[in-house]
Amino acid sequence: VSALPSSIGQTVTLAQQKGDAESVLPVFFGAFALTTLGIVYVQEAERKIPMNYSTRFNAGGLAKSSYLPFKVNSAGVMPIIFASSLLALPATLTRFTDNSAVVGVARFLSPGGGAGYVPVNVALICFFNYFYTFLQLEPKDVAEQLKRQGASIPGVRPGAATRDYITRVLERLSLLGSVFLGLLALTPGAVEQVTGLQTFRGFAGTSLLILVGVATDSARKVRSELVMESYDTKLDEFYSNS
Repeated sequence: VSALPSSIGQTVTLAQQKGDAESVLPVFFGAFALTTLGIVYVQEAERKIPMNYSTRFNAGGLAKSSYLPFKVNSAGVMPIIFASSLLALPATLTRFTDNSAVVGVARFLSPGGGAGYVPVNVALICFFNYFYTFLQLEPKDVAEQLKRQGASIPGVRPGAATRDYITRVLERLSLLGSVFLGLLALTPGAVEQVTGLQTFRGFAGTSLLILVGVATDSARKVRSELVMESYDTKLDEFYSNS
């Protein structure tokens, strides 16, 4: 984050040297701002499934007192990291061997213009996002836990039906998350090709996703602390008045 001001200065200087600052800089910083807003929107997006609890009642019957939240991008940045690591493996092997097959694969998957880099990268991101999502949220375990807690999804029977319903929801969310991560991984290269500027490469894609995630988590913790402080203050006032 401390390098951000210097990167902005380098970007402006480089654009001025190229002689097209007025046309390039708005596109560059506009893409950066839109990418940041998109990350914040997707990272905070949730699929909220209403829950019924058999031990909670109101005047009309079972009370819908809570919901089961599933994030659109629950895997975070891990799929991009896994995909990048695998794509870098052939290039790393070429340092230890001159095998023509390894060299050919490394060129095919080269991010600098390899024909297979984009499709293989997107395919790996989709695979790892799907795998990591279901690794974190096993539908069978979630369904069994809800059943033990006496919770159920409205219109869905506990047990196997709940498991199948959660599986369908996670599959749809995995698809949306994969599209988002794929676009995020391809955006830096597309912006560089349009503008010819590479000074923000370290703040795009994976790094920007991490920065936004840390910022949103920090803001959430600050809000929690403020709520707890307000609650403690009101509680102290109540005891002092009584």
